[in-house]
Amino acid sequence: MYGRKVKLRFFFIVLILATLILSALLVLRSLEENVIYFKSPTDVQILSEIQNTKIRIGGMVKEDSINIIDKELNFIITDFKNEINVVYSGVVPNLFAEGKGVVAEGYLKDKSFFSATKILAKHDENYMPPEVKAAIEEK
Repeated sequence: MYGRKVKLRFFFIVLILATLILSALLVLRSLEENVIYFKSPTDVQILSEIQNTKIRIGGMVKEDSINIIDKELNFIITDFKNEINVVYSGVVPNLFAEGKGVVAEGYLKDKSFFSATKILAKHDENYMPPEVKAAIEEK
């Protein structure tokens, strides 16, 4: 019914479409595995069950909550409604301080305890590195 040339074109079009669909599915699957969800302490309190997946918890470091014991940093993240205790071993960013914004990445042990694998300090749009600030003040 159809000539050999038409069948060959149809075969290549189907092959290209199948390759594109497969590639898109693989990319989406890869992105899905690397997604890290962001939650506040209040979001954690309303969770129905705790999953063993990596999440990020953000908020403010509570005043007078930073405690260092045997190279282990303990502090409390608050969103001024709820709080969560965080434990972290490693190097903290220079901007990490009480009363400042922070995002901790890691695993939730229960609704009030978080084991961080990474600490990300947040700053506002007016932030200037200390070296640049000192250079400007000298001039």
